[in-house]
Amino acid sequence: MSGAIEPNAQTMVLIEPFPVPGRLVQLAYRELELVSNGAQDQLLALRELRDLPRPWDPATCQTPQLRKEVWSWLEAVTWLNQEYVWDVADVIPPCWPQHPHLVHEVAILADQRRRAGLAPTSDVLEEWHRYSLPSFTERMKTRLRSHCREDHQSWPARGRHIRHIAEASRHRRMHAYAADLGALKSLHQSPRLGVVDLDTGR
Repeated sequence: MSGAIEPNAQTMVLIEPFPVPGRLVQLAYRELELVSNGAQDQLLALRELRDLPRPWDPATCQTPQLRKEVWSWLEAVTWLNQEYVWDVADVIPPCWPQHPHLVHEVAILADQRRRAGLAPTSDVLEEWHRYSLPSFTERMKTRLRSHCREDHQSWPARGRHIRHIAEASRHRRMHAYAADLGALKSLHQSPRLGVVDLDTGR
């Protein structure tokens, strides 16, 4: 029958709002907003700027309570998969917290989406739709390739990383840095040949 309403269609919400961060995450954003707005009298009461937690960079959120709220908020991945993903290739895998590269990107994507939702016009949200989300999706697909489609797989580059942090590799890098600094130092100590006239080149 044309135009018939499905039995549970009246109880279904068509779209869900973007998840609101918890109280501590909101407080972190408030402190950062005070800093960016330059409210000098209020800044004096804040910790040093470099110590302020930045929710878009979860490693800066050092207290367990705040970190817990950040993880809860970043579960916005579930919202993102539900609201924006149609093709299975674009799904953020459930093991995303086990991929540091995805954690860093998801946190920034959530921060940008939060900011876009608070903007007084739709311009910032349109930019998020046009650039942020598609760029993230493409980078995710490129980095994960076919890994983690069915279940989480261990890090394919682990062997190379272990070689990178091995003592022999570290020693070679330190030697290369020292050689570069030595060459730079000798350039600065060599006698000057004379002053060049910028007009004539002589």
